[in-house]
Amino acid sequence: MSPIAVPIERDRDIEPRYEGETADALSDEKTGGDYVSNLEATLDEEEVSKELQRLKEESDKLSGFSFRTHTFFKGGGRHMTLILGIFASIGGFIFGMDQGVISGAILFAPKDLSLDTGQVSMVTGFMPLGGVLGATIGYPLNEWLGRKLSIIIACLFYTVGGILQADAQNFAMILSGRIILGVGLGLECTACPVYISESCTKRWRGGLVSLYQFMICFGLFCAYIVAAIFVHVSGNWRYMLGSTLVFSSILLIAMLTLPETPRWLMRKGREGQSYKVWSIVRGFDTEEERQEFFVMRKTVERELEESKNRYVIMDLVRVHRCRHAAIFGTIIAILCQFSGINSINYYMATLMHEVGFSRVHAVYSSMIGSGTLLLFTIPAIYLMDRMGRRVLWLSLLPGVLVGCFIIGFSFRASNIHVEEGIYIWGIITYYMFWGSGMGPYAWVLGSEIYPTYIRSEGMALVTWWTYIGNFITTYCFSKMKRAMTAPGIFIGFYGGFVTIAWFYAMFMMPETKDKTLEEIDALFSMSMPDLAKHNWDNVKKTVDDLLHFRLREVWKVYK
Repeated sequence: MSPIAVPIERDRDIEPRYEGETADALSDEKTGGDYVSNLEATLDEEEVSKELQRLKEESDKLSGFSFRTHTFFKGGGRHMTLILGIFASIGGFIFGMDQGVISGAILFAPKDLSLDTGQVSMVTGFMPLGGVLGATIGYPLNEWLGRKLSIIIACLFYTVGGILQADAQNFAMILSGRIILGVGLGLECTACPVYISESCTKRWRGGLVSLYQFMICFGLFCAYIVAAIFVHVSGNWRYMLGSTLVFSSILLIAMLTLPETPRWLMRKGREGQSYKVWSIVRGFDTEEERQEFFVMRKTVERELEESKNRYVIMDLVRVHRCRHAAIFGTIIAILCQFSGINSINYYMATLMHEVGFSRVHAVYSSMIGSGTLLLFTIPAIYLMDRMGRRVLWLSLLPGVLVGCFIIGFSFRASNIHVEEGIYIWGIITYYMFWGSGMGPYAWVLGSEIYPTYIRSEGMALVTWWTYIGNFITTYCFSKMKRAMTAPGIFIGFYGGFVTIAWFYAMFMMPETKDKTLEEIDALFSMSMPDLAKHNWDNVKKTVDDLLHFRLREVWKVYK
């Protein structure tokens, strides 16, 4: 049976039910779900038009104000949205580059810097620890300074960290460079997906945030190419680690020419600027765009009013809607990291060397796995908004599990050539299904499941747990492999978490495809038992569809 042929389901559009709670009670919890639904149902086009005309007049007074740097992007619509998504996704490319280049550099740097095994683990694993710090400061910076400026500051950390790595003369320098680089990565990861999510239409949101994951994979692939280019050069690892400076400079220049997100500007009371950015990025040509802007504005106003004189971050604990999103986002981030992806990425060349490849051939062979990951991340960009987040996750995770089993069993082969062949087969299988099955989800879901007023805090939480998981699985990988053996860690540990991830999604993952950020508020206002029951009803319907070979009802692709 093919790994993809498993019971999955589309989201049956069942209205959310609030068990034991009235609409007034939910309003008191500041969920915003009923408010948004009622507002959308009673929108008056004449009222919307008058309000937009007022904002247009206000924005016209801002001519020349801080928008000079991107006036060549006039026109709005699809082209501007794509430009924003592509440039912001360069941050993902840098993330992938820094994951990949260390895999090749760590084969050569220890000899030049006289690093022992423990120091090698720290150099490899402490970059994610810096990412934890970056995610921590990402919350206040995103909230106070905005998404755009936070990305610019992240680029400055990239520059300092990249220079320290490339010019390292001892363990302290290269470790400091890795940690500072990690701070930049953590900060950038809290800002870039949210920047994309808040700037694009709901139809493209999943695909464009998935582009961020694609760029991570593309950066990973390019990192192995860079490693292969410099592998025979004296001081090869310095060129590998310093190569990311080129791309952080590109991102820095790009962000200086791009606008802040309209939602953040609206939250800061800069309505005229928000209108101006929306008109550049999205335009107001369609009724849908006009109404979405109006709903966004009213929702932000309500959230700001309700968040006065209190610590908003505590809503992640005390407000059901926010607490539900925080729990869900945290669990998804942890499950993605504990699927083993970063252990494979960071130690790709090392693992290749362990199964029999020479150091040089290990660097070359690493491109096979990273190229597979890159290729199979592309379907996620296309299908995320056409088939749905939940459908892809449940369909493809069994393939990730099969890849874990093949990798684990490769270490038991008696012949070195058989071991090499089975290992590469396992890596290809793993990356094929992980690329679209798990890859984009932490960023896509993390950027869309939180209310606007607490999205900075929520995305920081997702990024924080992402890097905690990254740190644990990379820094402890060598020790865990010795304690559990290679088959034990890939089959038992990583395979176990992939299995947990599949069952968790079956009951607790809602479908957010083709929903505005405000509509998602209503979805996460459901109680968790209600959501689990709703999802279980869908599972039973899907099983019935599979038994009667109604496959088009199970895997349906919308235009």
